[in-house]
Amino acid sequence: MPQTIPEQITAFEATRAAKAAILTDLMTKAAEGQVTLDEAQTETYDAAQRDIESLDAHLGRLRALEQSHKAAAVPVTPVTTTKAAGELRGGLPIVAVKSALPQGTGWTRFVMAIAATKGNLAMAEQYALSRWQDSTPEVALVLKAAVAAGTTTDATWAGPLAPIRPLANEFLALLRPATLLGKIPNLRAVPFNVSVPVQTGGGTYQWVGQNAPKPVGSLAFSTLTLGITKCAGIIVITDELARNSTPAAEEVIRGDMIAGIAAFLDAQFCDPANAPVAGVNPGSITNGVTPITTAGTSPANARTDIQALINAMTAANISVVGAVLLMSETNAAALASGLNALGQPLFPDMTSTGGSAMGIRVIASQSAGNNVILIAPQTVLYADDGGVTIDVSTEASLQMDSAPAATPDATTVLKSLWQFNLVGLRAERYINWKRGRTGGVQYTVATYTA
Repeated sequence: MPQTIPEQITAFEATRAAKAAILTDLMTKAAEGQVTLDEAQTETYDAAQRDIESLDAHLGRLRALEQSHKAAAVPVTPVTTTKAAGELRGGLPIVAVKSALPQGTGWTRFVMAIAATKGNLAMAEQYALSRWQDSTPEVALVLKAAVAAGTTTDATWAGPLAPIRPLANEFLALLRPATLLGKIPNLRAVPFNVSVPVQTGGGTYQWVGQNAPKPVGSLAFSTLTLGITKCAGIIVITDELARNSTPAAEEVIRGDMIAGIAAFLDAQFCDPANAPVAGVNPGSITNGVTPITTAGTSPANARTDIQALINAMTAANISVVGAVLLMSETNAAALASGLNALGQPLFPDMTSTGGSAMGIRVIASQSAGNNVILIAPQTVLYADDGGVTIDVSTEASLQMDSAPAATPDATTVLKSLWQFNLVGLRAERYINWKRGRTGGVQYTVATYTA
């Protein structure tokens, strides 16, 4: 490789120093002997002196060239994105390769690898490598990181397993859009166990004449706290299904966990009969709210009902800007097909999956049942741990019951996962919500028919 100008200057300076050392050595020896240089020494001295003069001239030229290059240099533009780097390389397009697999496949395969190897992370890594290295290499990487972080002597060995969270978050990202909580925008996110102030009353204001006293009012506040509550469920599958890595088996596991948790959370969020239990579960946002009597079952009656919900909310001094309507897909379909006397749609922006009605966004879910709920999202507090915890066991004994006894007795029947060659998958999600202001949620009970 050719040398740069600074490298050439350094090399020539070293050469000059060597020549100068020759001159110094010759003159030092002559002084010690108190003699002049002989013919050979004189020739050597003169040759070294000529070389130094030549080197000095060349170094002067190199330094001048270096200064001209510095004067012509331009600052390097910092590149912080791949797009900018591509443009600097000539505007070449950036090709991004994305997986064609369904979202959540990585998380599902992570669970299947642990289940198939009965919780042995080292074996689970090899299991993932042998089956999915080409399509989802992140599964093996997460398992490998978990093995490196965990120790058998550390009582809190599970704590360092933070690399597992990205795959858990993949499942959470897939779950959230499937739930009503994931579809409602602008819910007021707060942490668990933190006191949140809520204004319940405003000041007093009025017109004041000249030289008249001004009214004195006061603000009213209360506080709310969202405790830690969790939603959990256990799915039991056969060892053979856990070892089956076909897309069909993955879809069974992924689909059941997503659908099951989503349906449960949606029902708990909407059902007026769901009352809060301290330390166990939040109440529905409609619990304790007096429903507005429906005007009837026709789509025209639905317009009256929606207007009544809006009136009730605005009467509580809560704006309906950003408000959403929750209703079943059945009710949404009835409104979408409703016509006026001229044969025109009463709700032209409605479909069976949602849309908008009278300018209010509609979110459709069968979990709403026959409730039509108007929500001001900014008045609903919402706490979410942001992850799903997955545990796998093949040795536990379970009550194979959707409503297990809290205290087992002599009549309780337990089934051994080990004896029947089964694998238990437990999913937990810490989540809570609470209505911040009573007027922020209004609902009616109605079943509309076209």
